[in-house]
Amino acid sequence: MRSLCAVLLTLLSVSTLASEWPELTLTAEHPIDGMRGGNLSGLAQCLGALWGVSDRDDDRVYRFEQHDGVWQSEALTFTAPPPPESGLPWGLKSRNWAASYIRGGELDFEGIACDGAENLYVVSEAHAGVLQLPLQGEPDWLRIDPAMVRQARASGMLLHFNALFEGLAINPAGDRLWLAAERERRGLISIQRQQSLWTCGVSCVLLSEAGLEMQPPQMPNARAVSRDFADLALFEGKLFTLERNAYRICRRDADSGAVERCWSFAAEALVESRRYDQPYGLAEALVIDKDGAWIGLDNNNGRRADGETRPIVWRFAAPAGGWSAKP
Repeated sequence: MRSLCAVLLTLLSVSTLASEWPELTLTAEHPIDGMRGGNLSGLAQCLGALWGVSDRDDDRVYRFEQHDGVWQSEALTFTAPPPPESGLPWGLKSRNWAASYIRGGELDFEGIACDGAENLYVVSEAHAGVLQLPLQGEPDWLRIDPAMVRQARASGMLLHFNALFEGLAINPAGDRLWLAAERERRGLISIQRQQSLWTCGVSCVLLSEAGLEMQPPQMPNARAVSRDFADLALFEGKLFTLERNAYRICRRDADSGAVERCWSFAAEALVESRRYDQPYGLAEALVIDKDGAWIGLDNNNGRRADGETRPIVWRFAAPAGGWSAKP
């Protein structure tokens, strides 16, 4: 009885906080044509354009160009070398391998980022690895200290199939990288480049967090679901997390992962015409800039209430006072 009361009090406090998050304003939405595998799973701003990645495509990323409100996809193709040993247990690796034969996308790319030298990076959920796509030269996997996966698993992350790394961000200098573990437990990892090896420093784990959280009241049949991260963005030295099931973006300290402020996009995302017949949030891609946020949806090829079946990217205006504003 005591533990049940504690859970109820936690959910009540979360619901109270949710009602206090400022709502972002939607200014545009863009369907995407031409993504071979659909399933938009990451966004990055690089080379004067927005780029995307699909978790169904192992050999390409996409550059988007706007034509009358619809984004057209131009593929940049590559051949990834064999991924390095990740340190993940055989059970997880075998399930990822089996799933790839059903859905496609053996590498399962779940996020994309860009450094100041305009090199692209994509994170493989299936292999807990990061592939660099340099402006010049061939793609190559980052050499990451195996301690990263060991520390993450010791903290309760990377334990469940299809709940591994879901997003990444990198600083402009290209020598510090953040990864988001998706759920059960969700968390934030940071690694730094030491010559050719990416290491943990004192610790790789910035944040490890379990628990349930209520979906926003606009969600039909809202219920408590696992806390999650769906993508990361770095802007003006702050980490921004896309929290899919809560329909929010949170600004966080880049060294500790501590929350500083959050904004909701539930009111716009869950108007009846934009709803999908799926019990979870579908936002999987995030870019933050001074004027607003780009949020991309992985609709799993599902149909929206208005009939739209293509991947969608929303444009939200920056909050009053900008992203650095204090509560």
